[in-house]
Amino acid sequence: MITQSNKSAAPQSALQDIGLHEQITAIENLSANRFYAIDKLEAHVSNIPHVAISIFVFHHGKLLLQQRAKTKYHSAGLWANTVCSHPRWNETVVDCAQRRLDEELGWQVPLNLFGSIDYAAQVGELFENEHVHCFHGKHNESHNVELFNPVEVGAVEWLTIPEIMQQIEHRPNTFTEWFKIYMKDHRQMINAVLG
Repeated sequence: MITQSNKSAAPQSALQDIGLHEQITAIENLSANRFYAIDKLEAHVSNIPHVAISIFVFHHGKLLLQQRAKTKYHSAGLWANTVCSHPRWNETVVDCAQRRLDEELGWQVPLNLFGSIDYAAQVGELFENEHVHCFHGKHNESHNVELFNPVEVGAVEWLTIPEIMQQIEHRPNTFTEWFKIYMKDHRQMINAVLG
């Protein structure tokens, strides 16, 4: 069972978050495919629309959730879907998804793009304003999910969608804003790939 996280601000060590100042892909005009490079922290401070990826890995009807490491620069210690990240400038969303799955959890599975989600949310004093490419995959039992990268991930847990909804209802402050949006507004799309 997911437990209440410490809701205090991320510690000063969050300034050492991996890739905090790497260049990601900001959106000037999505329909015209116009993008530009921006510092990741600056995108979140200034509420700039940018490209992101989200991964949903399933196994026997359950979704692998991760608790963000307590040193993350925002939403530290909160629960989200399997992986959430940002492509580096000039990196494809597919390459980013495989890279971040390996960097955060230490393994890879085939991933399939199944849709996109646009959302905006305030996270503390920062902002998420994202065009998210969503990927799904099936867990390979040869991968040990407990051997995650502790710099990125605090814990992992497998839950069914109904269990997730129950946890969000009873402990909403333990989940990231984007994951609550995914589950509230886009659950049908996610259920369609549950397999």
